[in-house]
Amino acid sequence: MDKILTSSGIQIHLTLQYVFRKQHSFGFLNESPESSASVLSVLTFWWMNAMILMGYKRPLTKHDLWKLDVENTTKYNSDLFSKRLKQKQSQSIKYKGILITLLTTYWFYMVLMAVLKFILSFLPYANPLILNWLIEYMGEDSTEPVWRGYLYAVLMFIAPMIESILTSQYDLGIGIITLRMRSCLTNAIYKKSLRLSSTGRKDFTIGEIVNLMAIDTSRIVEFVQVINETWSSPLQIAIALYLLWQQLGIASIAGLGAMLILIPINGYITGKMRSITTRVMLHKDKRIKLMNEILSGIKVLKLYAWESSFDDQVMEKRNNEIKQLTTRAYFQGAMVYIFNSATFLVSITSFTTFVLMDSSNVLTPQKAFVSLSLFNQLRFPLNLLPRLISFYAMFSVSIKRINKYMSGDEIDSQSISHDMNNKDAIVVENASFSWTKTDNQTLSDISMTVPKNKLIAIVGQVGAGKSSLLHALLGDMFKLKGNINLNGSIAYVPQQAWIQNATLRQNIIYTNPLDEKKLNKIIDNCALIQDLEILPGGETTEIGEKGINLSGGQKQRVSMARACYSDADVYLLDDPLSALDANVGKHVFDRVIGPNGMLKNKTRVLVTHRISVLSKCDQIIVMKDGFISEFGSYKQLLENRGDFAEFLMSHINEGNNGFISEFGSYKQLLENRGDFAEFLMSHINEGNDEEMDEEEMQLIDEVVTSDSIHRQRSRTKSSDSYSKGLERRRTQSNASKVSKVSAKQESDKTLEQKLKKMSKLTEAEKSETGSVKWSVYWAYFQRIGLIGTCAILVSYIASSAFNVGSSQWLSLWSDDSNNAERVNDIRWRNIRLGIYGVLGCGEAIFLLISTITMNLATLRGARLLHNDMLHHIFRAPMSFFDTTPMGRILNRFSRDVDICDTMLGMNIRMTMIQTFRAISAFVVMAIETPLVLVAILPIGLIYLFVQRLYIPTSRQLRRIESTTRSPIYIHFSETLTGATSIRAYGSVEQFIDESNKRVDLNNMSTFAATLTSCWLSIRLEFLGYCIIFVNALYAVISRGSLTPGVAGLTLSYSMTITRTLNNLIRATTLLETNIVSVERCLEYTETPLEALWHKPDEQPPPEWPQNGCITFESYSTRYREGLDLVLKEISFHINAGNRVGVVGRTGAGKSSLTLALFRLIESTNGLIKIDGIDISKLGLYDLRSRITIIPQDPVLFTGTLRINLDPFEKHSDSDIWTALELAHLKQFIDSLDAGLNHPVSEGGDNLSVGQKQLICLARALLRKSRIIVLDEATAAVDIETDELIQQTIRTEFNECTIVTIAHRLNTILDYDRVLVLSKGQIAEYDCPQVLLNNTNSIFYSMARDSGHI
Repeated sequence: MDKILTSSGIQIHLTLQYVFRKQHSFGFLNESPESSASVLSVLTFWWMNAMILMGYKRPLTKHDLWKLDVENTTKYNSDLFSKRLKQKQSQSIKYKGILITLLTTYWFYMVLMAVLKFILSFLPYANPLILNWLIEYMGEDSTEPVWRGYLYAVLMFIAPMIESILTSQYDLGIGIITLRMRSCLTNAIYKKSLRLSSTGRKDFTIGEIVNLMAIDTSRIVEFVQVINETWSSPLQIAIALYLLWQQLGIASIAGLGAMLILIPINGYITGKMRSITTRVMLHKDKRIKLMNEILSGIKVLKLYAWESSFDDQVMEKRNNEIKQLTTRAYFQGAMVYIFNSATFLVSITSFTTFVLMDSSNVLTPQKAFVSLSLFNQLRFPLNLLPRLISFYAMFSVSIKRINKYMSGDEIDSQSISHDMNNKDAIVVENASFSWTKTDNQTLSDISMTVPKNKLIAIVGQVGAGKSSLLHALLGDMFKLKGNINLNGSIAYVPQQAWIQNATLRQNIIYTNPLDEKKLNKIIDNCALIQDLEILPGGETTEIGEKGINLSGGQKQRVSMARACYSDADVYLLDDPLSALDANVGKHVFDRVIGPNGMLKNKTRVLVTHRISVLSKCDQIIVMKDGFISEFGSYKQLLENRGDFAEFLMSHINEGNNGFISEFGSYKQLLENRGDFAEFLMSHINEGNDEEMDEEEMQLIDEVVTSDSIHRQRSRTKSSDSYSKGLERRRTQSNASKVSKVSAKQESDKTLEQKLKKMSKLTEAEKSETGSVKWSVYWAYFQRIGLIGTCAILVSYIASSAFNVGSSQWLSLWSDDSNNAERVNDIRWRNIRLGIYGVLGCGEAIFLLISTITMNLATLRGARLLHNDMLHHIFRAPMSFFDTTPMGRILNRFSRDVDICDTMLGMNIRMTMIQTFRAISAFVVMAIETPLVLVAILPIGLIYLFVQRLYIPTSRQLRRIESTTRSPIYIHFSETLTGATSIRAYGSVEQFIDESNKRVDLNNMSTFAATLTSCWLSIRLEFLGYCIIFVNALYAVISRGSLTPGVAGLTLSYSMTITRTLNNLIRATTLLETNIVSVERCLEYTETPLEALWHKPDEQPPPEWPQNGCITFESYSTRYREGLDLVLKEISFHINAGNRVGVVGRTGAGKSSLTLALFRLIESTNGLIKIDGIDISKLGLYDLRSRITIIPQDPVLFTGTLRINLDPFEKHSDSDIWTALELAHLKQFIDSLDAGLNHPVSEGGDNLSVGQKQLICLARALLRKSRIIVLDEATAAVDIETDELIQQTIRTEFNECTIVTIAHRLNTILDYDRVLVLSKGQIAEYDCPQVLLNNTNSIFYSMARDSGHI
């Protein structure tokens, strides 16, 4: 039967569909042979042989995996889940959590599995009943015919075989259910992340949300996988107790009483485990959150030499986590001890009560070994209970966390209407907005109308609400009142560009189909042609996470190109010109945004601080304190002489180095008639190709009340030199591209492969092949501790010895029933009972020692492994982070560390227990029935052969599962960062589909691993009941010569061997699977390291650098091995106290110069000296802590403002307040309730870009270094913030050596020297005025192109 329809109309496939179903395939890999398999093949998993043999012959790859059925795909299951959720919502059913929805979605499957499990709960007790008959048959007084003995032997073979077949089908069915549930949970968390409002995101950091997907979903499905055991285990215990009643009568009540004593202890331990797990997850979240921020800002940490401070912060959180894990280890050890001792406790109390309650009660072999076999059957459900408690504790915490996340506040999709009949593109009517429902209004009484196909500019001071207005239009803010209507599709360019870890081409075309002609045009218009020439693979160059291998300007132009390619109706542009040079900005505005640009027939809303473009805008919105103070055309606003005129005045000082301060206040400037009027005119007209018309001139003339403004017209008319030069370069570039295409067509495969390798940035995740190397085990056991390892081993050997001894003693005791002298000897009975009790107590004590020692030792190993990995990550060079996605590293610190913390100890314990149980069983059989070993030997060889076939396949599938899991989290982390852009572009569904594809690929390996596990189980169990059959047959044949006690002993052990061998293989497989996490962590403890942090023999003087002289001598460097040189044989000298500006086109080597100075990249030739000391001989901390940088991208970390300013707490509050005052932040910090302790959210999201950059300035002021480096520090800030930074630099760093990577040429025109770089070499190095006087200089052409000449 293929499909069964439930009453709700949802299509459900029975687990037994594997016998009869038709195959539905999905994906892009191989067809599964299951569809053509026979019933017998399906029941025995014979059709899996092909994959098992392939995995044995060679390591499997993801391309060897079989397609998922449609019913197992993420999309299919998430649709079912969403449908069920909507049904509940439509029926007004109160949301009770995601688990209820999951269970109701798969209720039919769960019920079917429960029925199957119910049947399986009875089947394990078939053999103890048959054993009872067989021992009775073996008795001296038995008159049963011989054929019955053979029948009993056959039945002991058939009964477990039926159980095995049904168990394998149950395991497969529950595996499919959990796979589908995991897909649903992952999809639900992913979808929710794209719907979360700012209020919802406020409670969760990116690291915490990734943790929900990486860890919490696994814990939920792990519990669902064993959920039937929660009732099946008590049921099996009840069945065993009933059968014990049949053997021991009322004495079995004593055993039940012993178990009841454990219930309150069990309840106490469960409660403690749950609360401890909650605290563990809390500390884990904090650690992962911090690691996420560290990896995001690792470059800044290295530049500031802050690694040790943040290392300490991570270690503090890890130590808190370890404390809780240690407490849990003790409770877990006690729990395992109690439940493992329960079997002995039940047996000793039952036997003691039985023999003491009546002197006529004799412990016969039949009673002893049938009871012993029942006690052994009890062991499994009793041993499972502590695992269930542990699983439940983790599950209950995880489900609460996911429920909290899933109930988080969502963006109101109805807050913005999309009436296509409205003639205007954007209409906002009397609307007010806040970031959260509880916050004060951020935007008040906003009313605006944006006609179609118009260019609207939004201007205002820092914090006026410009970006907030765009977010309100995107629906990201909470609408308090009013109406908004957007007509048409949206493209959004954020202030800080969102770049995906994909090729440059993929970043531009985004989710749209490729159109080469359109793409080339957009690349040209967005001034990316020169960048393509620099990038090793051109358009196909892979861009690292967050655009790590692109400059700020390049990222913004790629973001702009993406918007252009989307061909939307409405463009929301959040200050995209701020990160661009004046000449590039002018090109992008003219060719893309402006009235003659490619978007001229689109609606454009542009936030900008460039007043030179305002006269070309159709309308201008002036924002002030969260409301629109003015709204009108450029001419209208000039006529009003209000806030817009004031805005112009506040920004006209750009490029004139104190011009405003020279002429006085705003009012004084208005009264001044001469030079100021000329300056205003030059600034407003800067970069324009056309002169202003007479009416505009008159309006400006009125604003500045000047009679002489027309003098400026001829002087400030912008030349076409840049446009012409760019056109020439564009023509050359296009020709170059054509020639490259031709060359590519003619090139051979070797050249293509080389080009592809050059364009590849991110390295594929390393996946080992073959068996896990013994070196991995050795490294892990070294971290566990050799003493601890030996103690564990000795404890398990002793425990097993006592176990064998107690069983042997029980055999001798039961045989006393045939001895007339001893059967009624009370003294001898007491001796037997006493020694049996001592042996059992010995087993329990050594089990307790081994369990606690194991838990503490494995926790020690996990702690040392994490610490080693953390140390190496902090010490890794930047090239490692350039080529390794952040999500991959986070996966090591989250999932892999979690496995080392919680799973490995359990895996090793189970492996040790099952190993010694198997050895014990074979030892007993060897002692009592040595001839049986002759028959068992070939079975053992087959067992080893099956094991050798299985393990390589299983191991490799688990490795594939690990390597296909990381891309899920990488994509998820990327989605969380760019959620606003994804929603704006309307590409939510495409991203959900991409996530689903990655989850499906991961599920293919998980499903294949489940199938191989079932393949193994049914074969091992077959071998196990072959051993039972051989022992039973031997007992029947040896009737009369073999005592019932010996027969009972060997058969009871042989009955445990089936489950023991099966569990042993599962345990060893799980151990090898999870030891891969150790292997993956060890990989990151062997990463290349930077130079030493400290070199005691090369310690610079405490006051170094005293002067600040910098010398480059024939210096060359590259980013990493195999790449071209980025700086080539450069030599120059910077005198102490000089200010040097470094300029050059994109890719000239400007930022590389900075990285070289801080040794983030090392020299391949030559050296750098600071005050005569070769910096390559210094420790990195000694170098980086003595010079200061204000980086291009301001990076802040979660914590307080004080921690972000002074993480080492070296400075007093007064020093910090002085620095804040000089950085123009004192007034802002004073206005905050918490002052210096004001919390900074993740990435500093609760501060503006300008405020974050000023905090970076305050950091520099605190360090008081003699050398200050500004790496395009004002590239991404508005003009006002730029001026504040420049003013402080000139006054507070006037005695320092300053090296500025210049973005705006006006900031370095008064510097002592200008260094012009071109293609990694020095093109010019001289005073700015000298270079400007030379009309043939590169610097002159740059100044001319940017309008400064």
